[in-house]
Amino acid sequence: MNLRGRIIGVSLTILLFGYYAVANFASEQARFDSALIPDESLRLGLDLKGGFHWVIGVKLEIAEEHELGFLKGILESDLAEDEVVLGSVDVVEGTLQVETFTAAARTAVRKWVTDSAQAVEVGQGVDLLTFRLSDERTQEVRERGMSQVLEVLRRRIEDPLKGIPDSVVTRQGEDRVLVQIPGGSVDRTRARDMLKVTGFLEFKIVQDTAATKELLVARYAEGALPEGTEIAYERDRETNRVLSAYLVSEDADITGDYLTDARVGFDNQQRPLVNFTFNPQGGQLFADLTSENIGNPLAIILDNQVYSAPNIRGRIGARGQITGRYTMAEASDLSVILRAGSLSVPVVIEEERTVGPALGADSIRSGQNAMIVGLVLVVIFVAVYYRLAGVYAGVSLAANLLMLLGVMSMFEATLTLPGLAGIVLTVGMAVDANVIVFERIREELRGSKTPRAAISTGFSKAFLPIMDANITTLGTAIILFNYGTGPIKGFAVTLSIGIVTSVFAALVVSRLLFEIYPGNRHLESLSI
Repeated sequence: MNLRGRIIGVSLTILLFGYYAVANFASEQARFDSALIPDESLRLGLDLKGGFHWVIGVKLEIAEEHELGFLKGILESDLAEDEVVLGSVDVVEGTLQVETFTAAARTAVRKWVTDSAQAVEVGQGVDLLTFRLSDERTQEVRERGMSQVLEVLRRRIEDPLKGIPDSVVTRQGEDRVLVQIPGGSVDRTRARDMLKVTGFLEFKIVQDTAATKELLVARYAEGALPEGTEIAYERDRETNRVLSAYLVSEDADITGDYLTDARVGFDNQQRPLVNFTFNPQGGQLFADLTSENIGNPLAIILDNQVYSAPNIRGRIGARGQITGRYTMAEASDLSVILRAGSLSVPVVIEEERTVGPALGADSIRSGQNAMIVGLVLVVIFVAVYYRLAGVYAGVSLAANLLMLLGVMSMFEATLTLPGLAGIVLTVGMAVDANVIVFERIREELRGSKTPRAAISTGFSKAFLPIMDANITTLGTAIILFNYGTGPIKGFAVTLSIGIVTSVFAALVVSRLLFEIYPGNRHLESLSI
């Protein structure tokens, strides 16, 4: 490409990224009103913009109890098929207790547990066998529970709270999750409620129903509910007023553990609903349940609250719907909660902090001052020490910062306080490449080469050392990004982009300036 084409190409590149960089100084309203101002801009992290900070404790022991309950159902089903008679089978204080009356039954239970390789025997009474999950199974259940919590929380934060994808949701230790949501404009109450909702979905056949608990209980002698039953309520989601009371069994007929997908849909009247899909095993269980209870209501219960209780009109397979008086936002929230297969592990907010924006504003101001002072001092030094070449270095530094901020803005990257440090560091790294080039040019001039030849040789011989140093640093930044969290990732992103733009500025922009002047002129000396 000839010189004119290169000048146009480099200038357009700098102008494009500079356009996105300068657009960050426009207000949100101006960005919304004007089609000339891009919507993309830098996002500020929690330490710069303020926001909410939560530490969420995950009750993994509940996940273990759910797993024991799951094993209980399979045990009873498998042994019933083999015509093995058992007594009571209960989950008690983290153990599975199986009552047997014959030696054959005890042998069958032990064989089933051994074959399943999911539990170990920890106690034996006259007629009672006690099991707990094996260590391997316990670790697997706990890891699965944490992965499920992380997945659901990430979906909740990123989907329903659109506009804050830069939030941090990350594991902290063995049983905690760190959640950070920047920006004081976020609905704190709604976000906090979504963190607490466990999303434990159950399907139960309704045995009786009434408008209130009192009316329902009054139907039974001395107000005593049938053994193994409980009352679940359907409430108005705005006023929390009880709409209906349902008598259901304590144990779920099928749980949301079998769910594979849930998403928002619409009925014939365009009212929001939630479509859900079971896995093959869950689909078979649900088909059996619905075929045996045609005509009976089926309560769809999320976190002990009935969302709807439609009558079963026929056999339902692996696909179903949750309908009710939902708004679009409520249906979206519910689908997000259920999409990962239901979050059957309760969580509790152990720590909550609101970070004000004042500290962030001070950090931004300090970071800006550091960048300006650093840039001015570097430019003054190189201009004095390298004269005209130093001025070229100053121009390439300015172009580097414009491109760095422009690239981050185009991809809506999150700028954190460590990210500001990365920008300041980029200034020093960018001028370092220029210093290598300039010192090589000086060496060539001392070897009696012409200015034009010295410039060409200087850039050529400096290329490999510059690339070697920057590729090494880029590799470190990639490692920081892959294994770091939150602010560390922010620093790694800024550093990575800064490396690319600084190499471009030093080897392309500076070289172009030298080709413009002195270019092909026959000079006896070079101002460097």
